[in-house]
Amino acid sequence: MADADVVFVGGVVRTADRARPLAEAVAVTGGRIIAVGAAADVLAAHRGAGTAVHDLGGAALYPGFVDVHNHHAIAGITDLYELSFGTALGLDEILERVRAHAAGLPADAWVTGGSWASTLMDELNSSAIRRRLDEASGGRPVVLSDDSHHNRWANSRALELAGISAATLPAEGVTLLDPEDGEPTGVLLEAAGIPVAHAQAREGALTADQHRRASARGVELLNGFGVTAFQDAAVSAEILAALHGLDEDGELDAWVVSSLTINDEIFGFEPVGQPLVELGERFRTTHHRPDFVKIFLDGVPPARTALFLDPYVPDEAHGAHFRGTTTMSGDELYTWLRAVAERGLGAKVHCTGDGSARLLLDTVERLRGEGFADARFQIAHGQFLASEDIPRLAQLGVAADISPFIWFPGVIPQALADALGDDRAGHSQPNRAIIDTGGLVAGGSDWPVSESPNPLEGIQGLVTRADPLRRAAGTLWLEQAIAAEEALEAFTVNAARAMGLDAETGSIAVGKSADFVVLDRDVIAGSPDEIIDGRVLETWFAGRVVYRADES
Repeated sequence: MADADVVFVGGVVRTADRARPLAEAVAVTGGRIIAVGAAADVLAAHRGAGTAVHDLGGAALYPGFVDVHNHHAIAGITDLYELSFGTALGLDEILERVRAHAAGLPADAWVTGGSWASTLMDELNSSAIRRRLDEASGGRPVVLSDDSHHNRWANSRALELAGISAATLPAEGVTLLDPEDGEPTGVLLEAAGIPVAHAQAREGALTADQHRRASARGVELLNGFGVTAFQDAAVSAEILAALHGLDEDGELDAWVVSSLTINDEIFGFEPVGQPLVELGERFRTTHHRPDFVKIFLDGVPPARTALFLDPYVPDEAHGAHFRGTTTMSGDELYTWLRAVAERGLGAKVHCTGDGSARLLLDTVERLRGEGFADARFQIAHGQFLASEDIPRLAQLGVAADISPFIWFPGVIPQALADALGDDRAGHSQPNRAIIDTGGLVAGGSDWPVSESPNPLEGIQGLVTRADPLRRAAGTLWLEQAIAAEEALEAFTVNAARAMGLDAETGSIAVGKSADFVVLDRDVIAGSPDEIIDGRVLETWFAGRVVYRADES
């Protein structure tokens, strides 16, 4: 028997491995798990003269958390370089934040960041309010994202630099106009914001070193919440280069699966599509795997840019029969999915309406029939699914990439209700039904669309269907709640399986990477309403400590 570098004892071990869900001890050598079992047995077999015994002191050892959907580099950029504020702020408070932030910048510097609540869209949508943003910024260009990060609010200078006016509207997306003067209000939906993103990149693009620092900061923040593996849901060439450089220098403290952006409806990345796919493989390293593409098949329901089987609530702009649209036809989607499957890549496909979800499932069914049995497909965010489509996820091997962080009772659910009606908005995220029909539910934060990537927040939401931050009353379709053990699996082994990393991480099992989170209590065994109160004491990646609470 090999001597271990370290043996963990003295606490409960939850493995997320159904063959052995609980254990007393774990032994690690060379960054890999070599034994899991009873403390006496593991110590007898693997304790040598140089073995460190890590006494958990009654704490809980879980697999490192896995986040199937985030934008870590964008979160790092926001943390290091941008104005960040929460969705609880009203217009006047946002303007004050802009004023204070802009005062410390050069006269021509851009003010970027977010996120404003999507429920503010109607209030922001006027030339008069755009001019108030002009005044707050002191004439500096401003572009701020909403809570979905699909829509932007820009001021006059930003519109000017982007070449947007009443006479020169962007060809894609929707540019909202003030009915009083016919001018753009600065509210830009979906791809209409990309010219502003390009203008900002020309004027104030980050250096390669800044991109690297932003990516490292994103990983550092994730480690602080116990995350040791994640899938970035839409990457650029700059993000790929940053991850490659970090891992080559031994500074990437997580497994990362990248999703190569195929059609960029919101970020303004260049290049995207085939040129980026061609670049991806050169950035592969031990811990960075550019194994997926990202396709935006639709937008978001509050902006009525998601495709539904039944119409939205009638309004003046869209009438009574509007169901939304997709960004590409079924034939275009099929062509892309077949092409990437032939390259051995998986696909994460953004579908927020049940109409786009059905189009994806129909396309995957066609590909499975053509022999692409092993290609990985994820539906993000899978929040609205027709009842007859729910069993198809298991039948077709499509993983449900879900983000419970953004559907708690609160701002976004209210925006959904305004667009879809209370009944339809109240029947989203059918996670119990997906699991009961054999589907794979994988947990993701969608951070920084969500304000925090804390997996405990997502786990509690899956179990209680209520706001774990205790900001809003009520529950969302309580019948779709899942058990705490299932929720832990969603943010560990299930997410790893959806990403193709389950041979490496996601559970505590012999042969896997020694990726752990040490919590001050066994939250899965406690009250469902107190899961979020658990505290991360340590995070271990590949057998080494990458976060310790008393050093943060």
